[in-house]
Amino acid sequence: MKKQSLIIDDITLSSRLFLGTAGYPSPDILRQAIEASNPGLLTVSLRRENIAGTGQKFWNIIKGFGIPILPNTAGCYNVQEAVTTAEMAREIFECNWIKLEVIGDDYTLQPDPFALLEATQQLIEKGFTVFPYMTEDIVLAEKLIEAGCNILMPWGSPIGSGRGLNNLYALKMLRSRFPDKTLVVDAGIGAPSHATAAMELGYDAILLNTAVSKAKDPAMMAGAFAKAIEAGHTGYLSGIVEAQENASASTPVIDKPFWHQEKSKIKQ
Repeated sequence: MKKQSLIIDDITLSSRLFLGTAGYPSPDILRQAIEASNPGLLTVSLRRENIAGTGQKFWNIIKGFGIPILPNTAGCYNVQEAVTTAEMAREIFECNWIKLEVIGDDYTLQPDPFALLEATQQLIEKGFTVFPYMTEDIVLAEKLIEAGCNILMPWGSPIGSGRGLNNLYALKMLRSRFPDKTLVVDAGIGAPSHATAAMELGYDAILLNTAVSKAKDPAMMAGAFAKAIEAGHTGYLSGIVEAQENASASTPVIDKPFWHQEKSKIKQ
């Protein structure tokens, strides 16, 4: 099967890695991470500030790469906050894309499903393409699609936890139930192997931030994730063998081994 590019709103993305820009030790290290991974999207928050995310140098770096930007509403806790932040982002970035976060729990940073759905409905009416950050709830997914979402972003595990894919069953169900929608695992990815596992399930992309920004060598880690995501996607397209309980010989047995036949001739 020929690999296909990921296209969103007629924009072809160069990679299936979506990279966050928060929490890097410095703007230069952020730049190195972007160069090493060549992500398809860069996410930018208007509400959260950090060392790498302040000042003109940060914005010059982001704009200089020419990579599509996905603004997000990180730090919003209600519908009005999220909608207002999205409208501000559209004015600043001249972009209708928005990664929609409406946090419902301070401890887990789990999104509020009710507020998320309401904010999604309002933003879609205003002409946004909404990338909703959600749990792996299949009923919520159906409601968001009914509201007009063609992209869903279920978490792997809580933001910044590095726990990987907590609920494989639910993630598989989402992929199976919505084969024609763009599905992106967002949050909780801690290691390149986590990203590969998600892509092997058939997910379309991975969004991550902490696993790269907090790594000992962010640039090296960003490059590792780019390769892992590509490997997982290629493996999925190639057709991964299904797991089974019993052993299955990789070499077919047609007849007796040739050395057994030679020994029989010697005895005669």
